[in-house]
Amino acid sequence: MVERAVVTGGAGFLGSHVCEALVARGVRVICVDDFSTGASANVPPAVELLQADVSKPFRLPPCDLVLHFACPASPSAYLASPVGTLETGGFGTHHVLEEARRLGTRVVIASTSEIYGDPLEHPQRETYWGNVNPIGPRSVYDEAKRFGEALAFAYRRQHGLDVGVIRIFNTYGPRMKSSDGRMLPTFFAQARKNEPLTVHGDGTQTRSLCYVDDLVRGVLAMADSDEAGPVNLGNPEEVTVLEVAKQVIEVTGSHSEIEHVGAMTDDPRRRRPDISRARELFGWEPEVSLEQGLRVMAREA
Repeated sequence: MVERAVVTGGAGFLGSHVCEALVARGVRVICVDDFSTGASANVPPAVELLQADVSKPFRLPPCDLVLHFACPASPSAYLASPVGTLETGGFGTHHVLEEARRLGTRVVIASTSEIYGDPLEHPQRETYWGNVNPIGPRSVYDEAKRFGEALAFAYRRQHGLDVGVIRIFNTYGPRMKSSDGRMLPTFFAQARKNEPLTVHGDGTQTRSLCYVDDLVRGVLAMADSDEAGPVNLGNPEEVTVLEVAKQVIEVTGSHSEIEHVGAMTDDPRRRRPDISRARELFGWEPEVSLEQGLRVMAREA
């Protein structure tokens, strides 16, 4: 029974929704964040705030569970601070794992589908090792997360630490920053101003978009288990970027048109999770359709 949980990066988009779900369960929650990319306004009032930079040594309060979400995740954030992103993903994960070992508590590490890079296997299973450019501009995020996974399993093997690793595919919902460089908040910001929606490349590249409430259910299912993973969490419904742009225009009632711009460096051509493990282990799969989720974002933003 979890009575007290720590969420690192709990003031960010995903972390704040995890905090909210834990509070709804009656769990006492401590949010650890340096507020470099997150905002205290995202955090539910019942959550205790602890300002700390996880890339530097710090102490966690006693708790029953640690959920590690601290890391710049949007392109605008990790490209603006490449060294800081590597430090947070590397040193930060090390400090969190060391604190979890000291406290003797389970720790769930939020990894990413980006560890698969521009995948040669489709859909992506957890057994796939990826196709990542280790020195490209996106590598600071990709390699930070890959190192974090390696470190988590090293702690499991060497110290017997109770770890769980989740690989999160594209997730969307309320509280995304319009300026964070990710596809959906960018599209919504442009559509509301009736500006052209900028689609990188020809728009035939695909994404699999999971609504945040569905994702959080999967996170908590992993936290409740003793599974080490890694486990993919995402929506296996694959759509093209061009299709997403058209749906955003529709749900916002915008007069925007679509403008094609240059392709992004190392942008994956296809992205779709194989969620067989999550289904088998937790009975988990997404329930919110893309149209439903986009309509929520259109109303709430």
